[in-house]
Amino acid sequence: MAGKKDSNNLYIERREDNTYAVRKPNSERASAVAPTQGQAIERAKQLNPDAAVHVERVRNTTGGKPDKWRKG
Repeated sequence: MAGKKDSNNLYIERREDNTYAVRKPNSERASAVAPTQGQAIERAKQLNPDAAVHVERVRNTTGGKPDKWRKG
């Protein structure tokens, strides 16, 4: 059942070229790439409207550090 639960998660990660990848858990390739974080979040919602979208933090904030995730 864990595989089914994981399929309802999508992750937005910043890439080295400062674009943003939409990825499924444990994937080798991005499902989509967008020039901005906001566009990547929208694309993730288009790909799977029922998915929980997790966004990589790209800077320190009062709510977390760059190595943490936030809901998108």
